[in-house]
Amino acid sequence: MPSRILILSASVGAGHLRAAEAVEQACRQLVPEATVQNLDILEMTNAVFRRFYSQFYLDLINKAPHVLGYFYDLLDQPSKSGKNRGDRFRLMVEKLNLNKFTRFLLSEPWDLVINTHFLPAELIAALRKAGKTNIPHVTVTTDFETHRLWVNQPCERYFTATDEGALYLHSWGVPRDTTITTGIPIHPAFATPKDRAPLLAKHNLDGTRPIVLQLAGGFGVGPIEKLFTSLLQVPVPLQVVTVCGRNAAVKEDLEKITPPDRHKVQLLGFTTDIDELMAVADLVISKPGGLTTSETLARGAVMVIVNPIPGQESRNSDYLLENGAAIKVNNAATLPHKITALLQDTKRLAQLRENVRRIARPRAAFDVVEKSLELATNRA
Repeated sequence: MPSRILILSASVGAGHLRAAEAVEQACRQLVPEATVQNLDILEMTNAVFRRFYSQFYLDLINKAPHVLGYFYDLLDQPSKSGKNRGDRFRLMVEKLNLNKFTRFLLSEPWDLVINTHFLPAELIAALRKAGKTNIPHVTVTTDFETHRLWVNQPCERYFTATDEGALYLHSWGVPRDTTITTGIPIHPAFATPKDRAPLLAKHNLDGTRPIVLQLAGGFGVGPIEKLFTSLLQVPVPLQVVTVCGRNAAVKEDLEKITPPDRHKVQLLGFTTDIDELMAVADLVISKPGGLTTSETLARGAVMVIVNPIPGQESRNSDYLLENGAAIKVNNAATLPHKITALLQDTKRLAQLRENVRRIARPRAAFDVVEKSLELATNRA
């Protein structure tokens, strides 16, 4: 049994870090005697590289999401020359700016590395090709489809959210016997059933009307006010819970809006009770990030997809819609109509909920860790 486990991610958005945290919590429950370290490798680089690699991504999400989608698709294509010069240049830049991480990795006797971002996986694969280490490592993908950048050989295992994601990795040369479909790892709290009545009382919620949970991510981004205002136009009486994250300014703006008497409204800032709020919600209005989507599925709520980022989130949206586990709202003006139609069609809503339960994988984090431990044990 491995005694030293390193979990690696990169703070490019919040999802990769949340996946790493989920894997860490699962490790601590399954192998409490092991030494487990969870590291964001961008903490081991200079400010310029960190700003470019992390903040530039967030800037594109907020200001030019279609540009992000363009680069997502561009990087998912093979090199026209077949020489992959772009990949070699990118790896050279990463190595130059992450020397501190490389020294750290090689200075410790790790039994197993679990990656929830492709950046550390790429660096470890390069070190192994150069004969500088033989550390076994696995890669955990964090969206419902995969991308070429996740392919970094040699790598002992790839854990994917779906069979389709695994098939795409195979098309890039990943051996079939090294992929396992587990789902996306989410915090173990989402795998624990919870009674509805105590949660309603705890959060002062009205359980006699549909509960709609509006999410804006940890940083509180997107057209939050526009969606909130549209939601208040739904004629069906609702219990609306809007989570503004760390965006105190938008929460203050929403507090100035007087909701119609038919609705009950709660406005929250950053909260660690998302799993409990999802457990009582009938609908969750959110962008379809891989982690948020997996958490919503695990709690049995139906997602109302808004503003998917072109690229990975638009593909997550496709997956949910193909499986009949969500509806999609393309603009705030039609949101009242679509939510009203869904709430009034009880048969359709019940079918959506059944489909949600069918594709949910609340124990994905445990499955990833268990399969990784089997690999490390067999290798030893």
